[in-house]
Amino acid sequence: MATTEPIESVEVVDEDKSARKSFWGHLDDLRAALIRCAYVVGIALVICLLFVNKIMWVLEYPLRHLQMFAQPPPTVALQIGSTKLGPYPVSREQFEGLPAGQSPQVVFQVGTKQIGTDQVMTLKMLPPAPVTDQSLVRLRNFGPAEAFFVAFKVALYASLVVAAPLWLYFMGQFILPALNVREKRFIRVWLGWGSFLFIAGVLATYFVLLPVALRASMQYSGLLGFQSDEWRAEEYVGFCTNFMLGMGFGFQFPLVLLTLVKAGVITHRDLARYRRHAIVVSLVLGAILTTPEVITQVCMAVPMYLLYETCIWIAWYWDWKKRRPARA
Repeated sequence: MATTEPIESVEVVDEDKSARKSFWGHLDDLRAALIRCAYVVGIALVICLLFVNKIMWVLEYPLRHLQMFAQPPPTVALQIGSTKLGPYPVSREQFEGLPAGQSPQVVFQVGTKQIGTDQVMTLKMLPPAPVTDQSLVRLRNFGPAEAFFVAFKVALYASLVVAAPLWLYFMGQFILPALNVREKRFIRVWLGWGSFLFIAGVLATYFVLLPVALRASMQYSGLLGFQSDEWRAEEYVGFCTNFMLGMGFGFQFPLVLLTLVKAGVITHRDLARYRRHAIVVSLVLGAILTTPEVITQVCMAVPMYLLYETCIWIAWYWDWKKRRPARA
């Protein structure tokens, strides 16, 4: 008589299901990634607060180069003790004792001298300062708490930039495991070019567009009959950071267009057909991503449209390269 032995039940485990996390598991991973990002940004914020005066000196670079596209007028500044007044634009008819040169920047030390029983005010010309340390505009704080807000805002922006490699790495640890090999390759390429374009937009704004926009603002204030030699520090910091960040994000526009071209949604012919629309879109993006002022909008719209034209030529080259084997 044949005996039948009981067959042991074998549990088949689906590897995909065992490796797959639940919604709450992904939520915990996201929370951990955000906490790590907050830690590194907080540490960078404390460090930047210690060096906020150095960071502010970097932000004042456009103010020290307002005359890069125009010859500045002669200026005179008065220094009383440790307080400096000016500089004020003058002419040689008003100050005949100005030193030789097209645009001398003179600082007079104000003092007194005893002559008999009278105190006579004296002006002593100080040695000329380096050109890079001179500025046609001085930043002021007009409130007791304004200095703290300016320092915190500057340090916060700087901490986000300094800690960017770390918080991008932590967020990448959360996002990349959910993608396949092809998607990971696309994300790496997109992130590399996106970072390059963002840095290019910020540097172009910092070295070229900001001095032009600030100089134009001074000229426009002069046409209205207003003095523009003193600006509020908080508004200047907000203006510069919004302009640089807006240009950095605006320079991502060609990356979006080329992604659509690669996906086959649009072609170089479509891009060439909508050139006039691209001008309007560039102006609208300039109004949204920067301050509501015409000069800065135009300064942002011009390079964005040039990038749009570059996208047309790149898309045409891709199409030509694709059709070349067929013609051969």
